[in-house]
Amino acid sequence: MNAEAAKPASPAPVTPVTALGAVTPPAPRRKSRPRLDLRRLGRAALLGPGTRDRLPDAIGHVVEAHRAHHPDAPVDPLRRAYLLAESSHRGQMRKSGEPYITHPLAVTLILAELGAETTTLTASLLHDTVEDTDVTLDQVGAEFGEEVRYLVDGVTKLEKVDYGAAAEPETFRKMLVATGNDVRVMSIKLADRLHNMRTLGVMRQEKQERIAKVTRDVLIPLAERLGVQALKTELEDLVFAVLHPEDHRRTKELIAENAARADDPLAATADEVRAVLREADIPAEVLIRPRHHVSVHRVGRKRGRLDATDFGRLLVLVNEDADCYAVLGELHTCMTPVVSEFKDFIAVPKFNLYQSLHTAVAREDGGQVVEVLIRTHQMHKVAEAGVVALGNPYTAPPEDQAAGDGERVDPTRPGWLSRLLDWQRAAPDPDTFWSTLREDLAQDREITVFRPDGGTLGLPDGATCVDAAYAQYGEDAHACIGARVNGRLATLSTVLRDGDTVQLLMGQDPASEPSREWLEHAHTPAARIAIQRWLTAHPGRGDAAEDAESARPGTDEGLVVRRTEDTPGDGADTPAVLADLPGATVRLAGCCTPVPPDEITGFAVRGGVVTVHRTGCAVVARMKSGGRAEVGVRWGDTAGGRVTLLAESFVRPHLLADLTEAMALEGAEIVSATVEPPDRQRVRHTYTVRLPDATHLPALMRAMRDVAGVYDVSRAQRQAAGS
Repeated sequence: MNAEAAKPASPAPVTPVTALGAVTPPAPRRKSRPRLDLRRLGRAALLGPGTRDRLPDAIGHVVEAHRAHHPDAPVDPLRRAYLLAESSHRGQMRKSGEPYITHPLAVTLILAELGAETTTLTASLLHDTVEDTDVTLDQVGAEFGEEVRYLVDGVTKLEKVDYGAAAEPETFRKMLVATGNDVRVMSIKLADRLHNMRTLGVMRQEKQERIAKVTRDVLIPLAERLGVQALKTELEDLVFAVLHPEDHRRTKELIAENAARADDPLAATADEVRAVLREADIPAEVLIRPRHHVSVHRVGRKRGRLDATDFGRLLVLVNEDADCYAVLGELHTCMTPVVSEFKDFIAVPKFNLYQSLHTAVAREDGGQVVEVLIRTHQMHKVAEAGVVALGNPYTAPPEDQAAGDGERVDPTRPGWLSRLLDWQRAAPDPDTFWSTLREDLAQDREITVFRPDGGTLGLPDGATCVDAAYAQYGEDAHACIGARVNGRLATLSTVLRDGDTVQLLMGQDPASEPSREWLEHAHTPAARIAIQRWLTAHPGRGDAAEDAESARPGTDEGLVVRRTEDTPGDGADTPAVLADLPGATVRLAGCCTPVPPDEITGFAVRGGVVTVHRTGCAVVARMKSGGRAEVGVRWGDTAGGRVTLLAESFVRPHLLADLTEAMALEGAEIVSATVEPPDRQRVRHTYTVRLPDATHLPALMRAMRDVAGVYDVSRAQRQAAGS
């Protein structure tokens, strides 16, 4: 994985490949993660494999870190993997001058410190052998098993000689597909990139910048989505140093200046928090967690200046989930909380497994704000190591479900990864895949919307009904003609919010076409690629799709306009309305056709007439603003009434006959009906009906909605020019 940063010192059977790994000058040493002494490690590696029964000195530090997380873990696979890797890479040197074996050792140590299990560490030691030596995948599989073989294959780059300029994007595509079956593939890749970034200073500046940009656009978002914060933050700092050296230098100076301060408000606040929790008898560990360079830089840009408390946060670690909330209660009781800063990621975890309570308290001596993170020790482990901390959640499927191509299915695969895998299959070329991948990974917040059947869809923040349609139906979403969001009709361009319920309305015509306008509302790669592919396959279509649909005749010979005179308020069936204006003629407004038991109001108009509207009618506000006198009105004893209903449906044979039959069965007499020409396989029907008992109106509307193909029935609300 390190062909850019390593070349053999002498001719050796090394396959030329493109670089995917490496990036920036070494960052300052982090106390929490000791760096390898590469010179010492190189000397140990050159001593050779050692005796058969003795653990080589070179992997002693790896085993020590591994045993800290897994005391009973077997180490023989690590010994054997090291011996194979060392003998295979012998003679190869990195550009920095160390023996090449120091690279897989460093990558393995990074993963061991994060708590990776033995299989991942074994594959990590071997991750470059197939790519850079004569070792084959079959040999790896025969010696270490299919799991290790799968992981090594997943991180092995494709040959540039075979793929040319497409080698890098196609390698990432291959890696992502492998990650879809086992996220440990990406764990190894991220650790590989981190070590290459740490030693990137030996590269030419232009190569450093190119690798740093790929790391920024692809690897860092993937580390964030997989929850591996320990890798993500260091990668960010290393990229920051390469792409923004002046900002990085200035930020380092600010951090050093703050460290030299005589007083430390964070330390003082930490002591206060410890005292509060001791008094409350809550066992907790209170730590100062310094911000990394990029975080300090972002805070400074956001606030314009930096207080001493902006260089770090307090981290409170407890044993149980309930203790997190107990700590929060004590802090908010005994200190001054900043309520707007509170976030509960325990009740609602982030999509990358992160859990924590976030709050902030204001110091009394100057009002500086201190941010506080509260989590359990287990939450902290997951927050730092993400999927690496989960160990091996993958089990082989039953024999009768085994995939013929050797792929394994992971039921815990996150939704964003499933979506990524879905659209990457449809990406027509490497350039489209590469650009779309970067764009997709830039959308770093996810929402969940619910389907009427109780299922869920995970979508990026800002997604619309168009995106939901393609997420649920794939290319069948070309037939989508509308949606209901939280029970209300909505356009396909409607932006969805977390927790919305979305019902997608699908047309009945298999030849339905997407509109080019949908591209403007599609935010997910799956939707954009599917729409664009259809438009490319059908040149000249899509732009005029709506006009073509509007001109298409209905498929039911019964879909014709039939209209009789509609004079609401003039028949004997009109419900009695009593007005507080003696001698006035009462008329029901045609814009909203009120019927009992609607709430109503009246307005006096010319000729001694009082028009009666539903209180929710849009005309009411206009009448009031125009100075019309409002008159009190109420329903009399008459039960019947006339009402206008709007039905919306798909085009299908015999729809009109079925709909009118359903209305007749409910005792409704159709006074007039208007059926508009079809528009994109949708039809609007307007019916004025006479009801012997207006209280049966809800039952009538339910019966109309139950007719196959009808997706909405509502009371008509016409915008009348006057009343």
